[in-house]
Amino acid sequence: MFVDESGFYLLPALVRTYAPRGNTPIIRELLTRDHLSAVTPLSSGVSAITPEGKLYMMVQEDAFKSPDVVRFLVHLLRHIGGKFLVIWDRSPIHRGQAVKDFLATRRGKRVHMEQLPAYAPELNPDEGIWSYLKGTELRNVACQGIPHLRCELRRAKERLRHKTGIIHACILQTGLL
Repeated sequence: MFVDESGFYLLPALVRTYAPRGNTPIIRELLTRDHLSAVTPLSSGVSAITPEGKLYMMVQEDAFKSPDVVRFLVHLLRHIGGKFLVIWDRSPIHRGQAVKDFLATRRGKRVHMEQLPAYAPELNPDEGIWSYLKGTELRNVACQGIPHLRCELRRAKERLRHKTGIIHACILQTGLL
């Protein structure tokens, strides 16, 4: 299971459109730094990774901290039976005391953690998921507020859950399988 965090802002991710030359589309947005933080693991493939290409996501309005990571791991434990492997980057929130304390508990023993090499985002397939969500599913989407952004992100996530080929392609692109 590959895990990564990302932020989603109200400002739209602008991409090229097919509007007729001279008729530039206008996207109206609020200029604000309000955002949603999101964390997902992406599972598919071999060994401890589930072959279904499942996508789990947790979204919140504040930046993620170690206790939030623990809350997400507990969420995963409810949905995944047995032991599983989590592969993630070297973010400080993954090495925080709350995570260490959780891994020392009985429930935490079901989770094995491995870190990707430093400065190697191209090895984390979840980076591809974030790129796909921002550049494809949410391209040119101008949200009017955090509730609207949360709704659009939920819809994008649900669409992606049915596109397991995209999830598998993100894993294959890293060359890890």
